[in-house]
Amino acid sequence: MSSSIAQSLKQYFGFSQFRDGQEDVVARILSRQNLLAVMPTGAGKSLCYQLPAMLLDGRTIVVSPLIALMNDQVAYLQSLNLPAEKIHSHADYNDNADVWRRFVSGEVKILYISPERLMTERMLAALEHVPVELFVIDEAHCISKWGAAFRPEYDQLSGLQNRFPNAVLTAFTATADKATRQDIVDKLTGNRAHIIVKGFDRPNLSLAVALKDAWKQRLLAFVEARKGLSGIVYTLSRRETETVAAFLSDNGHKSVAYHAGQEAHQRQQGQDRFMTEDGVVMVATIAFGMGIDKPDIRYVVHTNIPGSVEAFYQEIGRAGRDGLPADTLLIYGLDDLVKRRRMIADGDGDEAHKLRENKRLDSLLAYCEASACRKKALLAYFDESQPDCGNCDNCLNPPEMVDGTREAQILLATILGTGEYFGAVHVVSVVRGQSSDKIAQRRHDELASYGQGADQSVEFWQALIRQLLAAGKIYVDLERYGALRLTPEGQQILNGDIGFFCKKIVPRPSSQKTASARAVVTFEDPVDQQLLARLKTLRLDLAREKNAPAYVIFSDRVLMEMVAQKPQNAAELLALNGVGPQKLEQYGALFLAAIEKPV
Repeated sequence: MSSSIAQSLKQYFGFSQFRDGQEDVVARILSRQNLLAVMPTGAGKSLCYQLPAMLLDGRTIVVSPLIALMNDQVAYLQSLNLPAEKIHSHADYNDNADVWRRFVSGEVKILYISPERLMTERMLAALEHVPVELFVIDEAHCISKWGAAFRPEYDQLSGLQNRFPNAVLTAFTATADKATRQDIVDKLTGNRAHIIVKGFDRPNLSLAVALKDAWKQRLLAFVEARKGLSGIVYTLSRRETETVAAFLSDNGHKSVAYHAGQEAHQRQQGQDRFMTEDGVVMVATIAFGMGIDKPDIRYVVHTNIPGSVEAFYQEIGRAGRDGLPADTLLIYGLDDLVKRRRMIADGDGDEAHKLRENKRLDSLLAYCEASACRKKALLAYFDESQPDCGNCDNCLNPPEMVDGTREAQILLATILGTGEYFGAVHVVSVVRGQSSDKIAQRRHDELASYGQGADQSVEFWQALIRQLLAAGKIYVDLERYGALRLTPEGQQILNGDIGFFCKKIVPRPSSQKTASARAVVTFEDPVDQQLLARLKTLRLDLAREKNAPAYVIFSDRVLMEMVAQKPQNAAELLALNGVGPQKLEQYGALFLAAIEKPV
């Protein structure tokens, strides 16, 4: 790292050193290279373009998809006294006009703007008269039709390369497989960009999957074990969001519901509470999350299977951004899978797009039913390999693998014998030899497989169906209203040509406990614990005064370093990683006084 860049890093952001991968990205931007940087959540992507923006002579445009994301980023930069602003639809016309005048004059160097507003002819024509040196496309996976979160307005950004041939074009995302990465650089730069992939692994995240039986009690046990910590619970529908938030509140937890059906001010109040208070559980649909920069989220729970590995990775990536231990739990069942398939079938897009979305869902199902290290299964999707992580549920409690050929043949014979026209509920009823008008009317009680699985529970057969689905031996046919059907490999198992090994299916005892929270690094000395609490209280008070997230003042890491080092003067405080001249000037005296105060 050159001394001038190191000096700028400390001067502008208060950091003494770069995180892994940041310096390479910064150096390439400063050498005017187009690039796509794929970096895991928490790796510090924003600094990779914010620092060059301060060092380049011209202006920087940051394309951001959400107003909340813009507001948080700009609030953070302004807290460092850096010349950043935003233009968006929630701001007053006169305020936007004032921001634009200051951007043109050079008073503002970094302007955040949505793709919709940027790609209007009026804005593009006006920018041609401004020395824009750098374009930054944040959440760049939205550009690609190969990605799981394609946004049509992002597609227009491909026109920037011709309109501004002398500007550096950069793109940043935490989630993009190989095909998506190539599509992004093709569209944005005509394949004239360097691709930097800094790895997808988040070693501090623990991964776990649970079946959707008695799921509310399972969720409650998980949250109870982490009471007082901040967490997110993702649900599939607005109605479920409200129900789960009320359920957690009734059981003594500070929970907030958040979904797109709420009024804007209601969503903002909920988000503000989550960002500023400790121990709040945000229960939300995917309307919440993109760009939420709260470092101390200690867990993320999904009560339904997400739509893809990319979506799942993005959402769990909101936990543990401070690098400290954080837990994830995905709760799912067969009904979730059918709902997701239906959402894809009824959604927008051509058949090729829907095929890709179904394949993405297949990959996530395979993750859910993985018998080995879940981290390995997750990273393999992004063409990355690593040793067993040692902290997922499969590593900590490896499932036993057994020969399930006989049971699979019973199930497959029943699916075929009933004409491949029925879903899991009816197939399991036939396998278990149950009586019903539906079975009798269709004479399914005369099938050779009828009742052959009576010795096993409904849960057993549902679990086996999930494993057969994940292994590609059967599939859900939505044109037949969710009927189960055999694939060619499923037919081979039925014929006895190949076997089927699966995870041993063990009934879950009613007393089974959810895994307890992993310890977050803290202090053993009660005096240090009290000091950390005092510093957090001071930080919260300052954040509320500024109506800003707490991390804008100082991150948890910086507060913990204050406790560990106990600086006695301004020079010692400035030496801490994360304390720069601006933070020292604004908050130094207050935090030094809090450190010096006797317990």
